Amino acid sequence: MTRPTARVLALLELLQAGGTHTVGELAGRLGVDERTVRRYVTHLIDLDIPVRSLRGRYGGYRLAPGYRMPPLMLTDDEAVAVALGLRTSQSTTHAADTATAKLRRVLPARLRTRLDALLETAEFTADAGPEVPVETAVLLPIAEATREYRPVAIEYTDRDGHHSERTVHPYGLVAHSGRWYLTGMDSNSDDLRRFRLDRISRVTTLPGTFAPPAGFEPTTHLLSALATAPYQHEVSIRVQGTLPQIRALLPATIATVHDIDTPPPHADPWTRVLIRAEQLDWIPLVLAGLNRPFVIEHPAALNDAVRALGRRLTAAAGLGPNQGA
Repeated sequence: MTRPTARVLALLELLQAGGTHTVGELAGRLGVDERTVRRYVTHLIDLDIPVRSLRGRYGGYRLAPGYRMPPLMLTDDEAVAVALGLRTSQSTTHAADTATAKLRRVLPARLRTRLDALLETAEFTADAGPEVPVETAVLLPIAEATREYRPVAIEYTDRDGHHSERTVHPYGLVAHSGRWYLTGMDSNSDDLRRFRLDRISRVTTLPGTFAPPAGFEPTTHLLSALATAPYQHEVSIRVQGTLPQIRALLPATIATVHDIDTPPPHADPWTRVLIRAEQLDWIPLVLAGLNRPFVIEHPAALNDAVRALGRRLTAAAGLGPNQGA
């Protein structure tokens, strides 16, 4: 279940309070536009929930008289997804809070305790991104250990595919750009490290406790570490256009944009774009989307990747290698 699913549940909670609610009122309470409210209502109707639409000046939506929601049967994964969806929703409505409270009441005590630990310890940045799945069997034990200051043993695979077993003192959990990160003291390196939870295959909570450093801020540390981490490729490209023009085309999460020396009068301005990346395969698509002349300064391998994209596009258009204009 995703964040929209959590908002659908919040909508149901509003409707179960009784009365007729206008589309504008529901949109404001949920933090979405009116078109999205109508789409959520369609979802409820598809689930056989009797939502009635009333037309006219005082129209809106209401539940059929006497309707009560049946018992909620969720797997551990579904319960965590819904709770996180409500927690990270753009809306901070009373409906979202009460929906979370009701969700907690129907959960088994074991899962409720671990879910509470996750909601208490997790931090969320404003940077969204495609979500990378994380096993609930990894996320919940780490959250519980973080809250209780308990060390954990993990099996970890790094970005180069190397497997290792290590003991970590978990200081904090952060959701950033679609990924979950654990920050803590690593026994293997005796250093403060960060670990992506989707690369952890097993978690075992160990006996004993530890004292985290005073005033430690997991999100601040994570963002600083990511900003200064070495990447396999340091890309530099000159793109024709002014700094504001190019900056509007490239989000700060993808690239940094810098002025080049002021061009002579009447000359076209150029801007330097810097990108740090593990893989080059996605950058040609970004450059094509700019629809502007560009010159690759380094690495040379990016030129090959751009040519390869050009060949694929030519082939897809049905042109032979010698038929292009």
